Amino acid sequence: MQRIQSLFDDYAAYHQTPGNKAFHRLGIPMIMLSLIGMLARVKLGPVDAAMLLIVVAEIYYLTVEWRLGALMLLVSVAFYFIGVALPLWVNVALFVLGWIFQFIGHKVYEHKNPAFFRNFVHLLVGPLWILNGLVPVVKR
Repeated sequence: MQRIQSLFDDYAAYHQTPGNKAFHRLGIPMIMLSLIGMLARVKLGPVDAAMLLIVVAEIYYLTVEWRLGALMLLVSVAFYFIGVALPLWVNVALFVLGWIFQFIGHKVYEHKNPAFFRNFVHLLVGPLWILNGLVPVVKR
């Protein structure tokens, strides 16, 4: 529990303002959904790149907080099926819009660079942080 709390504390330091938080609550799920939807189209033998990303991310998630990791697996599988059903152009548009939301949140509201500029692992922490805000597993 200590590891996830320190990751959340570090991530939260870059996400203090209500405006930035709101843009992240929209943008991060859009990025996840669309990235999975786009990577599902990249076949790697019997699997696709989205499946590989989900497995690798889940290994990390389950090691830092197994309950959130289990919930994230459900979200990821749902996003997989939704993303595959969406046309590629919709996935691309959502991906770009999601990133625009991230940078608006940081530029307009937070006035700080995104956390992943300093620590790349925050690209994985962000979705867990959003999920924990919806289904509080780790108390902040």
